[in-house]
Amino acid sequence: MPNTQPISPELTLKPHDFPGRLIIVEGIDGSGKSTQIRLLQRWLESMGYRVFFTEWNSADLVKKTTKKGKKKRSLTPTTFSILHATDFAHRLVTNILPPLKAGMVVLADRYVYTAFARDTVRGCDREWVRKVYSFAPKPDIAYYFRVPIEVAVKRLTQSRQVLKDFEAGMDLNLHHDSIESFRIFQGRILDEYDRMSAAHDFSVVDATANIADQQRIVRTVASKKLANYSRKPRIA
Repeated sequence: MPNTQPISPELTLKPHDFPGRLIIVEGIDGSGKSTQIRLLQRWLESMGYRVFFTEWNSADLVKKTTKKGKKKRSLTPTTFSILHATDFAHRLVTNILPPLKAGMVVLADRYVYTAFARDTVRGCDREWVRKVYSFAPKPDIAYYFRVPIEVAVKRLTQSRQVLKDFEAGMDLNLHHDSIESFRIFQGRILDEYDRMSAAHDFSVVDATANIADQQRIVRTVASKKLANYSRKPRIA
């Protein structure tokens, strides 16, 4: 089982000094975070902000390798973690830092906290995972869409017939039934997010509320954080 020792303060992410703003969303599968960040994107663009969107596990080469490893069940927890860290490093250099340096608002669907939660639950040492991602800048806003595990299960089973093996943690042999395995696996991830919430300054959103109410909260938080942000393009 993952250790439960508190994380050293020096392993928390450091704020960036770029002219842009980094806004990210986190939450277990079925929390509705992707819907909310897309709604936020449309709203920010309608308000005249220059926005760039990026999502987790998006480097083509790494994605193909990870997909092949998942299919063959050949990835150890450490290998799985390092592959995602490689993907994130590529994403950071190509999709996050350039628009941040140019003064844009970067919206990220999942960030390093996804790895902090998932990799720890899969068996990696909590502090080791944080050291691997220590190069990542701290987001200006980190939304955590918190949803009870049973609500997440209901949403996903209503939207599709089959849960993905790794989404349900089937590779960990938690339960022979994919839905029960999902409850156990994602429930543990939920616990990790809750453990991280205060230490990483998450803006917690009740993901059981209706979509419009959640978005109002999201926009209120964003408006306050962007109050002193200049929308003018940066001139090199």
